[in-house]
Amino acid sequence: MKKKPDLLRDNDLIYGRLLTIDEPHLIQRYNKALAAFGLEPTKLATFQIDRTGFSPEIAEACGDYDYLDPNEVNRRFIILTPSQIDLPVVHTAFSNTSQLMFEFMSRNQRAIDALTIKDVIYGEIEDQVPKVNDIEDLLSINQVEFKVLSAEDVLGKAAELGKLVDRLKQEPDAWRDNAMLERMVDLAKVCGDIRENALVPDQVIFRHNAYWTSHFGGLYVFVDPDMTTVISDPAAPGFRRSRPWQVSYLSINDADKVFRFLAATGRLDLPRASWIEASGYLEHRAEMVVRALIRDAEPNRNLTDVDKVWLQTWIHGHADLIAQDGNFPFLNAAKREIAQFGHLKIEDVPPRQRFLVVRAKPDHPDAWLTNQLISDFVPQDFVSRYVFNKPGFYKDYDGFSDAWRSHVVDVLKTTYLKDKAAFRARLYGLTD
Repeated sequence: MKKKPDLLRDNDLIYGRLLTIDEPHLIQRYNKALAAFGLEPTKLATFQIDRTGFSPEIAEACGDYDYLDPNEVNRRFIILTPSQIDLPVVHTAFSNTSQLMFEFMSRNQRAIDALTIKDVIYGEIEDQVPKVNDIEDLLSINQVEFKVLSAEDVLGKAAELGKLVDRLKQEPDAWRDNAMLERMVDLAKVCGDIRENALVPDQVIFRHNAYWTSHFGGLYVFVDPDMTTVISDPAAPGFRRSRPWQVSYLSINDADKVFRFLAATGRLDLPRASWIEASGYLEHRAEMVVRALIRDAEPNRNLTDVDKVWLQTWIHGHADLIAQDGNFPFLNAAKREIAQFGHLKIEDVPPRQRFLVVRAKPDHPDAWLTNQLISDFVPQDFVSRYVFNKPGFYKDYDGFSDAWRSHVVDVLKTTYLKDKAAFRARLYGLTD
């Protein structure tokens, strides 16, 4: 992963909302976790971390963005404080890493609260697959287990103290064992009263459900009761060969089949007046389509302070280009049809254009993942790409001209960043 330009950082569009670590005792604890992973300690006096403990500054300093993600599987984590639960995950090979970390930290809140007072928690999200060589390796991951350790072995000492407490209760003469009592006192100095402090995580095994992964150029896995569906480049090793009796394979290049799958499994909000008209969704898509055409036609144009009047003038002046592309006239026609009939006959729409007029069904568990997949078919909409598909957005961004990068940042600042929750609610029907 390349180091991203400062324009994104300066505007909190990459590595935003991270937690600054600058207290010596926390840096020392972080270094103990790094040492346990066989990594060099950091010499930085301050750095930032995400929910998993990943630090972009440490990644840059050691020249390895995968220092917590070797082989991009069995993700490592470092927990210095319970407040990490509120942070984003900014670097991962699996889209559900963030959700798995959130579930682990939520279910084990008491233990994490108690442990991080005195220690650093670290470990791996283990899934029995040491390396991903083909699709079968990915499909074999049904659940993950959090292997949890602590630098000062508070976890191990708490377990030992628990056993000695049980022995004291159950063996009539155990209280005469001075060596055992002294050991219990020593352990209690580290662990405190384990009857009051839950120091051992209650739940460490979690389901591994639908996700996107960066393996094989980007691959989606959707799980339904009777079928698992893989959507990827057909060149991915194992495509259509792994478990064909229980896995359906769709080429990410086949817009028609991907759309039909999403619609048939109830993952899409089809274009109806009930949500289209209030959301401004088609207007947003149309503006994104026009902006992309301007970028292609005039890549170095300075688009600072461009307003709707200017855009309208540009559209009139480039009618042939607009007509040739076809997406802007299609969206206008769709808007008229929905206003007149309350819906759009989606079967009459060419497959790729269907993705312009749909969004994920907001109450479906896979809504975010579905919106990410939709954004792969509408790359012109860099706002949707940024919201749901940051790996795709950053890849696109690397290929933008400096003028277009500035424009993209300006648009994101004045639309999405101004009020993220309100923007997601209005356009995509999503509530946090």
